[in-house]
Amino acid sequence: MKVILRSYVENLGRPGEIKEVADGYGRNFLLPQGLAVTATPAAIREWEKCKDKRASIVSADNEKARGLAGKLAGVKLSFTLPASPEGKLFGSVGKSDIIKSLKASGCEVPKDSVCLPAPIKTVGEHEVELRLQPEVIAKVKVAVVARE
Repeated sequence: MKVILRSYVENLGRPGEIKEVADGYGRNFLLPQGLAVTATPAAIREWEKCKDKRASIVSADNEKARGLAGKLAGVKLSFTLPASPEGKLFGSVGKSDIIKSLKASGCEVPKDSVCLPAPIKTVGEHEVELRLQPEVIAKVKVAVVARE
């Protein structure tokens, strides 16, 4: 099944790309979620008309993300949580905690931009990746300190 992507899909492509996907993936995930449309000749013609507009929007979004990445480069977040003597936390620092802390420091980031495979459960300094755009990645230092 050929589809035209309407938004970025991880491991598949960017908006505006025409991709060949499995029928089930297209019918059961991409189309119902609004991530893609079926690539009919009429849809392809319509998509081509807006190509320049989409390119300018993407470049503006990338510039905005690069500005935010530059702002985030010097940010260091600090969390104080109860921990065991071995350094294991009684709780964890998750994506939502990082987003709230970034918002409090004046940096508004989208919810899905934090790439944290598992919550932080140990004391120390950790580096968290923020994927602001597919090609714009920022790294933030997160320091976790044990509460006395």
